[in-house]
Amino acid sequence: MAQEQEPRHYDLILFGATGYTGKLTAEWISTHLSSNLTWAIAGRNPKKLQSVADELTRLNPSHQQPAIEVCELSKDKLLPLIRTTRLVITTIGPYMLYGEPLLAACAESGTHYLDCTGEVPWIHEMLAKYESTAQRTGAILIPECGLDSVPADMLTYALTRHMRKTFDKPTSSVVLTLYDFKSGISGGTASTFLNLFSHYSLRHLATSMHPYSLSPVPTSNPSPPPQPSPLHRALGVVSVPELGGIQTVGVMASVDTCIVHRSWGLYQTAADPSLAYGPHFRFSEYSRPASLLRGSLFRLGITLTTLLLAFPLTRWLLSPLLTRFVIPAAGDGPQRASMTDDYMHYRGVGYAEMGEHSSQKGPEPQKVIGNFYSPHGGYLTTALTLTAAADLLLNGDVQSSEAGRVGGGIFTPAMLGDAYVRKLGDFGMKIEVEKA
Repeated sequence: MAQEQEPRHYDLILFGATGYTGKLTAEWISTHLSSNLTWAIAGRNPKKLQSVADELTRLNPSHQQPAIEVCELSKDKLLPLIRTTRLVITTIGPYMLYGEPLLAACAESGTHYLDCTGEVPWIHEMLAKYESTAQRTGAILIPECGLDSVPADMLTYALTRHMRKTFDKPTSSVVLTLYDFKSGISGGTASTFLNLFSHYSLRHLATSMHPYSLSPVPTSNPSPPPQPSPLHRALGVVSVPELGGIQTVGVMASVDTCIVHRSWGLYQTAADPSLAYGPHFRFSEYSRPASLLRGSLFRLGITLTTLLLAFPLTRWLLSPLLTRFVIPAAGDGPQRASMTDDYMHYRGVGYAEMGEHSSQKGPEPQKVIGNFYSPHGGYLTTALTLTAAADLLLNGDVQSSEAGRVGGGIFTPAMLGDAYVRKLGDFGMKIEVEKA
């Protein structure tokens, strides 16, 4: 998928290094990418940027430290700077407010781009506006390359690949759960969630958050999701034995579903048909509660909070309470001391197509089971996944035969293919799949 670029002054420019996730990403770049990397950190406040650069020097004095670029976030002012680098990473959110100028400048200048947004409505807009430009210039743009949505996207990719290699069959569906975790929340994440409802109309949210809204190809007759019993339906939960039993709503499920289905659509059109997930593929995501009661109450709480934020009056009443008593201030996040034993553990199961969609006979489909394990919480996981993707794009380690396509466009993490699975493993993440 990666292609050669014209020689440029910088290998990489990181925007957002003075923020919570951006600073963690800068540290990962400084400690895990080449010591000869020519890079910069960019933003509006030179004093804050210099402070980050000084911290990076103390952290890893043998690494070439970043230059400082002061700039405003408007496309016309960004373009001269963006044309000097091969790759941009941005952690500046909410992206619906601050993301478009950077993505637009990268698309226009043929500069590769990574971000960690979870804002599917924004990606929906960017696809309509800039994908054709990126295809023309060769820019590889990969939004959602952090906790949203690398675990879900890459575990699904690994499961469908294992299904093909083990059973030589397409995958009917993948069901994923956030099996266990310890991680905090940052002010930026919470701010994004609150801003979505005030920035977009309910009609746009409904259209853009449809499960297949980002897919480049339409779906027909998708496989059904897990069906709850009458009792579980009343309590708002499902039972998936392969994933530990009772499952409740996944906080990132609606976001991850759109991204995974975009990967499905991209691979359906790949030159190599063995990369296709399956014509009737469906992805579903949940989280594993401690008990049936907690799962039901969590589902109820998520539903009520979403409903209250959807309407201006109740949003006006609820938002101050959330920002004062529940969520951190913008730029803040979990303290370093509390992050030492953080982790993220996802489990997934893939089911082979049956009946008229495959040669499989019998009442039970063939299955593959997988685990995605990160030894970090959500924000360090994001720093790791961004840095790993950057390493691939900068070193040309993503082969067109793996990703199944050549050229630019707006892609997903899964389009980085097996090379990304290996790189994440090199950086300490485990993606393991096996026959069930």
